[in-house]
Amino acid sequence: MRTHRLLPLISAFALAACTVTVPGSPVAGDVEQRGPRGPVPAGLERFYGQALTWSGCGGFAHDDESRDAFAKRDVRCALLTVPLDYANPAGRTATIGVLRKPATSDRVGALVLNPGGPGASGMSAAVGIADREPKIAAHFDVVGFDPRGIGVSKPRIQCVTGPEMDADRAEPDEDTVAEEEAENKDFATKCAQRSGVDLLANVGTRDVARDMDVLRSALGEEKLTYLGYSYGTLIGTVYAEAFPGNVRAMVLDGAVDPDEDPVAQAIEQVKGFDKALSDYFAGCSTRRCTVKSKDQLKKLLVDLEKRPIPVGKRKLSYSDASTGIDAALYSDEYWEFLDKALAELAGGKGESLMLLADLYTGRDDSGEYSGIMDALVAVRCVDEPRITDRAELERRTREVVQATRGVFMADVHPPLPALDTCAFWPTPNTSVPHQPKVAGVPPLLVVSTTGDPATPYQAGVNLAKSLGARLLTYQATQHTAFLDGVSCVDSVGLAYLEKLELPPADVTCKG
Repeated sequence: MRTHRLLPLISAFALAACTVTVPGSPVAGDVEQRGPRGPVPAGLERFYGQALTWSGCGGFAHDDESRDAFAKRDVRCALLTVPLDYANPAGRTATIGVLRKPATSDRVGALVLNPGGPGASGMSAAVGIADREPKIAAHFDVVGFDPRGIGVSKPRIQCVTGPEMDADRAEPDEDTVAEEEAENKDFATKCAQRSGVDLLANVGTRDVARDMDVLRSALGEEKLTYLGYSYGTLIGTVYAEAFPGNVRAMVLDGAVDPDEDPVAQAIEQVKGFDKALSDYFAGCSTRRCTVKSKDQLKKLLVDLEKRPIPVGKRKLSYSDASTGIDAALYSDEYWEFLDKALAELAGGKGESLMLLADLYTGRDDSGEYSGIMDALVAVRCVDEPRITDRAELERRTREVVQATRGVFMADVHPPLPALDTCAFWPTPNTSVPHQPKVAGVPPLLVVSTTGDPATPYQAGVNLAKSLGARLLTYQATQHTAFLDGVSCVDSVGLAYLEKLELPPADVTCKG
């Protein structure tokens, strides 16, 4: 299972018992009951009305990212209990990690957010957004949660160990269909053994959206105010379809089109990264680049596949180099670092590309992984229909090859007509691409960037049309834009979140 083929679109805690408090800013160890608020689905009363015990976040930290983020003194964490299977609410439960930074003045409500992935930590992301955007931190309780199976949330998705992931990244691409299918089947088997089939059956976006409604009620919010980036836009869309009357406002940035065929989506993503790479090399006219063209880079990568470069006790593989390059193409802010990384590659060194690949795959200095790549596969396998028919597989593979002909490196590593990991998944998919039905949802805001490599611009256009939402177009080469220091984008989004004010028509901002 090659990491670079999966580019997405990112502890237990003892709770102290105290007296119940009224809404406000909790201190460490406070038990707070704000729910139930809003409609409560039958049979879920105990979840919607549950008390949350808020405490310092240090005991929740489990990796380098969370240890840094959770050390902030002005944030509090809690565990939200939800049914593992909503069809059986009396059965096994799961816990969802939640982090909140209380509003500092003129509170509007809670802003719940998800940074994407699937697999990225909303708890860590909430700290980052609250720190860099004072207007959001002033008027909203900034709330991030780790979706079920991820990060602080338990039970946790686990498919491969750190050493197994390192070994997979270091191996050359499979040369035969049989070899690739054997590796994909092995990955699915390990996921089932280590995570449990009951967890894998219930980690889809459908279930995350239900958890978010339980969270809304437990936070004491009559209606949800939500910010979703990348895959987080799909969570928002699924929530809006399931609970249209429970939405106050949503900003969906870096859109996933819920009605797009997954193969077509993958093709557009490959083209998106190719376009971003073209933009990167075009910028070399004003930067000092050692590697100045796709042809030059292609030769370096082909050579690397034959002779991986030692990096400490590891070796930089073609797969890791490709992942590192794609990671740096998410924003032009990383281009100067990519200049350095490619200059190193040309000089026979791989430290910077390895660092980029490690950051993308969630590997810390100790060799442990955050689990983002495991979660990405697990969620995809229950969110999307899988291809198991050989004739259809051959046809779709030809479609990908034809559509990506001439795209950077696509001719060097064309896809094999091999069954992917999801074809061996132990549970059926719980969703299919479809046009969302959102009658009754209030006006929403979709942000889409023209040069977004991971979630191409047209997906945002399509999502805005599907949701009847206002579209904000940002002309730049990067993945997502809101709260990234672009005044035009931020002013529109902040006015909407704070005052529910939207421009009278779609708007375009220039980078």
